[in-house]
Formats: sequence, structure tokens, C-alpha cells
Amino acid sequence: MTVKVLGSTVDSFTRCTHYHTEKDIIAIKFHCCGEYYPCYQCHEEHADHPASVWPKHEFHTKAILCGNCKNELTINKYLNSPSICPTCKASFNPGCQLHYHLYFEK
Repeated sequence: MTVKVLGSTVDSFTRCTHYHTEKDIIAIKFHCCGEYYPCYQCHEEHADHPASVWPKHEFHTKAILCGNCKNELTINKYLNSPSICPTCKASFNPGCQLHYHLYFEK
């Protein structure tokens, strides 16, 4: 099954106009709508509602898409990975950690 990623995507690896380095290859399923976007800015620009964060008790949910292998990761698996996809070993941008508060409850 192909996962649809909304927003200002610029390539098949889920990079967007806001974040498009070699390591910007994840998309996040937003708790508020269940839709995947490359980043919070894409959600702000394209969704018709405000974003909400994933509550801790739902961190078992598959909500992170690796743009390289298209595997969906649980939030826990993503947060506990060393910025590397556990399936294909592609590197994720470690700078994404700076935005965790926009996606995940602390």
C-alpha cells in the first residue's frame, strides 16, 4: 500500500520545500487528522485545522514514514532510533529532534 504524503513535497523521499537536505526523509502522520505531511510547516500551509501533538499513551501508533524504504514506524521506534531507519538504515536528520515538541507530547 502506498502512503500518501500531503504538503509541499519536492521528491519521492518526502522532502519538502521547507526541509530538503539529503537526510530530510521522514514524514509524520499528524494526530489531528491522520494525514502524513513532511513537516509542521506543510501542515500549517495545507491543512484547514490546527495541528495537535501525539499523546504519550499513543506512541505505539505507526505515525512516521521513512521516505527511503516507505516503512511506517511507531512513534516509540522512531524516538528511540539514533536518527537511522531500523529497516533500511537510511540516516534521518538529527535536527528533527528540535521540533519534537510540535509533534509529540513530552
